[in-house]
Amino acid sequence: MPYTTNRGLLKTLCFELCSLWLAFLHIFKGNFIAMKPALLTFVVLTTILSACSASAVDEKDSTTAAMQSYNSIYWSDGDSGKLGDMRFRLANIDAPETGSMKQRGGAKCEHERELGYEAKAFLVRITKDKSVEIVRDYGEDRYGRLVVDLSVNGADPAQAAIKAGHLASWPHRKGRKLALKPDWCAR
Repeated sequence: MPYTTNRGLLKTLCFELCSLWLAFLHIFKGNFIAMKPALLTFVVLTTILSACSASAVDEKDSTTAAMQSYNSIYWSDGDSGKLGDMRFRLANIDAPETGSMKQRGGAKCEHERELGYEAKAFLVRITKDKSVEIVRDYGEDRYGRLVVDLSVNGADPAQAAIKAGHLASWPHRKGRKLALKPDWCAR
């Protein structure tokens, strides 16, 4: 497993650096002016190892969710829901809102709400009693939902819903939108 190998290598390197540092302390016996180059090298290498260690942990976390398969999915609306106890949101996708027009973040018009219920019904229909897998995990959004790409029996439900006209592409990069939110009332 690549993660185990990387982590083992990082532990070995950390141990070697600490051993090297102790050897320098013994050789220079507290003469910090003579140890300045060694100290600088130690600080730089420690910083690099810390960054590598953090990226290895991030790599592990994102693949953990992506390797799981779920038999139960609940759709809150056309682009978010729950897989078991885990809340999720489809990545780079927008669905018409189903919330009240009076509600913050709700639909902008009654037509949008109707489209939102149709989108949810479509996704419920194509995912019901099927195995759902997380293909890619983008991390959490500001609401604590895992942003993901899904696969249902090898097919992408978001792309199927886009093709059927229920969802729209809404590209993001690192949580920032790259295009305006689709206007569902104009459809």
